[in-house]
Amino acid sequence: MNTPQAVIEIGSTGIRLLVAEPVEVQSQKKFNILDRSDQPVNLGRDVFTTRSISRETLLICLHILERYAEQLAAWGISREETIVIATSAVREAENRDPFVDRIKVKTGFIVHVIDGIEENRLMYLAVSECIKEGSVAIRQNDSIFLDISGGATEMMLMEKGRIIGAHSMRLGTVIIEQMIHSMMGNLDDARRFISEFIRNTKNTLNAEINLDKIQQFIVLGNDMKIVSLFVGKPISPFLWEVERGAFENFVDEVQHYTPEECIAKFKMNYNEAQTFQISLVAYKLFIQLTNVTKFIVPDTSIREGILLSRNQLSNPEIQNDFTQQILAGAKAILKKYQGDESHAEYVRKTSLQIYDALQKELGFDSHVRVLLEISAILHDVGMFIRAEDHNIHGKYIVNNSEIFGLNRDDKSIVAQIISFHRGSKMPQEDEEFRLLSRSRRMTVLKLSAILRVADALDRTHKQHLYNFNISFAKDSITFRTKGHNNLSLEKLAVSEKGDLFENIFGYKIVLV
Repeated sequence: MNTPQAVIEIGSTGIRLLVAEPVEVQSQKKFNILDRSDQPVNLGRDVFTTRSISRETLLICLHILERYAEQLAAWGISREETIVIATSAVREAENRDPFVDRIKVKTGFIVHVIDGIEENRLMYLAVSECIKEGSVAIRQNDSIFLDISGGATEMMLMEKGRIIGAHSMRLGTVIIEQMIHSMMGNLDDARRFISEFIRNTKNTLNAEINLDKIQQFIVLGNDMKIVSLFVGKPISPFLWEVERGAFENFVDEVQHYTPEECIAKFKMNYNEAQTFQISLVAYKLFIQLTNVTKFIVPDTSIREGILLSRNQLSNPEIQNDFTQQILAGAKAILKKYQGDESHAEYVRKTSLQIYDALQKELGFDSHVRVLLEISAILHDVGMFIRAEDHNIHGKYIVNNSEIFGLNRDDKSIVAQIISFHRGSKMPQEDEEFRLLSRSRRMTVLKLSAILRVADALDRTHKQHLYNFNISFAKDSITFRTKGHNNLSLEKLAVSEKGDLFENIFGYKIVLV
């Protein structure tokens, strides 16, 4: 019997526990759900009105977590073995650090505060696995994944099965409910606010994907699970299909219910009942951006995504698919900013060839290799703003973009690498660079050095230097090409940009 695993999610409206047992099915790890718990708490109402988590709410959280610890002990799971994540409410709280610290001191649970794009990554993993069980294809479809929670709306755009956009928007049901409450407004005011927000968002989304051609809408969240139970059709034990017309009629009917009627009819708690109508309106208006006649509701969450991330990404096939989705997201950003795609692809391939040749001297894992790929794809994205200092502009764009699959730390490393891919300034002279940990400084230094050389080898942006081999002598690295192009410009570029590489790795660069 496999050891059960547990995930606790501290969300805007409640603290939720999932206990699952990994099992082998046709050489793949899957999970049997053993236990679930959901306890309401007003984290979102605290944070979205006062910017802080109150002492009373903290005490409630500590009490719930202590109860969960006892529940987990019955399954033989310790507090140290339990993964605990916190989402938008804790993320935005001004007293986030003291809150996380008190939980650690009082309960022994270590809370990991994740950002919006990390939520998108976990959502993708969970939905992909759940949809697979229902034989719903997403590989060739233009699709939207949507999850509206108390504190944020997470959205992913997929074109022909590849991610081209990931967005974390500050549109949450608790935020809207509190805002309308403070204005002494009503549901009509909430509807107008949501409608205006979505209308302004539509142009941004249409720039990334043609919303009229969306073939599949996949929605998550507890509220939509309730909808699917009342007006949906089951596809598999954890997947429903809902007709758009039936859903819109359901939403219109629910708008006339009181919170007490929602509690009685849908078996929800008071916190959920207060935002249920707002949530359904938001989903309805997002779905109306497209022409879909039905949509899919999977019974899954980022808690399942955490377990999949922990266990399945060790599978080479799954890891490769996930990496390709990350790269697809980076290429979509390059396209958005009208980058030179041929040059970016050449620099990506060349960077990887140099990286692999130096593998024994680098000491990095496979994830760092992906960071190099993304840096290579996006290294010239700052040209969209201005050619002069485009490395600095590129750093700004990356820091202010949402890149699927990258957390905040990963994105910061990519931005640093891009900022140092050209120019006379050495990374060691940069104040922000010096504040990084030693391991991150070495990652930025080594990958920046490789990217500089790869970029120099295509100085003309015409990919003259192709089909080359890399060999090492005692103090040199030689690029030997089989072509007959004039490489004088590339040699000049290498002499200008190879100083960091020679300084870090100790090899003089030779083109033959």
